[in-house]
Amino acid sequence: MKFFILAFLFCFSPIHQVKATTPKLVTCTRTEYREEYIPGTRSNPGYVKSYEVDVVIPCEGSNQAEKIDDNDCRDGSVIGGILGAGIALSSSRGKDRFWAVPAGGTAGALIGCQVDGG
Repeated sequence: MKFFILAFLFCFSPIHQVKATTPKLVTCTRTEYREEYIPGTRSNPGYVKSYEVDVVIPCEGSNQAEKIDDNDCRDGSVIGGILGAGIALSSSRGKDRFWAVPAGGTAGALIGCQVDGG
């Protein structure tokens, strides 16, 4: 009976989902003032034409744009290990507990790490 209650609680516990978004394209621009000399002739003298241009430049902190994987699954491993060992302890008898509890703890730790996002 204990096994079914623990299995029910473990299987239907809420799982947090990680929602990943795609990185947005960010461009940084700077407005530059430019002049261009237009040559002329004796009857039509030259002049200077001035205008502004938007120039794409590297954004500040762009070298930190690399994504660092800092997922930590320690909490999920500990909780999963405890739950797995508890389920194995409640469902095994006699000498079977010698190997069932460590195996259940290891399996629970692996499952807990995956659930926690690691």
